[in-house]
Amino acid sequence: MGRVCVLVAMVLMFSALSLVTARYQARQLYNQLDRYKDSSQVLEIEWRRLQLDRAAESSNSKVDRLAREELKMIVIVPDRTVFVSQPAQAVSQSAQPGTAKSVEQAGGRGGPR
Repeated sequence: MGRVCVLVAMVLMFSALSLVTARYQARQLYNQLDRYKDSSQVLEIEWRRLQLDRAAESSNSKVDRLAREELKMIVIVPDRTVFVSQPAQAVSQSAQPGTAKSVEQAGGRGGPR
């Protein structure tokens, strides 16, 4: 009977230690889960902020301002527009069949098929 009591006491101690270890691990996992949730919320807020920044940076007024200030671009006005035209003789020569110009204008196919 004494051996059985010792054996039961040892199994009981082993069970108690296993229970303590399992609860400790569960508590550690819960704390880790809580930290991950906090991190997820921080990342979600950062994501939303970055989306707002992207929308602000790609707005038409922002692009227009950067083009004017950094690239020194200006708005095209009709007074500053220069149109270049070919002389009438060059236009009629380029339209004749078999010339290099007419082949290029036909899409480079080299004539009828």
